[in-house]
Amino acid sequence: MSVRALPLIILVFILYNVIVLIGGGGGAEQAHAILQRTLLNIPMINNPKPWQFTWGDLVILVLLGTMFVELLKATYTSTASLLDHGLSMLVFVACLVEFLLVQSAHTSVFFFIMIGALIDVIAGYTIGIRVARRDIGFGGGAD
Repeated sequence: MSVRALPLIILVFILYNVIVLIGGGGGAEQAHAILQRTLLNIPMINNPKPWQFTWGDLVILVLLGTMFVELLKATYTSTASLLDHGLSMLVFVACLVEFLLVQSAHTSVFFFIMIGALIDVIAGYTIGIRVARRDIGFGGGAD
């Protein structure tokens, strides 16, 4: 199995769970407090108050980066990409189950992770079908 076949969204899923569990676990309120902890204070030129970069911001930033890479991976047609799409579906199902059943996943950051996994599934299949269609030459002309 190729490393390209692994959906990168699972790294964000794991990162969220590690941050929340190391921070103390608990319910949604405690998870929200953990994600709001400041990671960096960045001074701003026109404001005496620094910009605060939180753990939740880090998770969302990593999510956006992995979404970009996943969209690039969706443009390849191979058996590894088919496996990637199937595993992406499993990651989305795991996110959905955790969101519905685990209290510490009842945060907006985790909701965005779940929606990112859903977009990965939908975009992966849609782009994969479109690219395969172009490669095979179906459709009778340029779209």
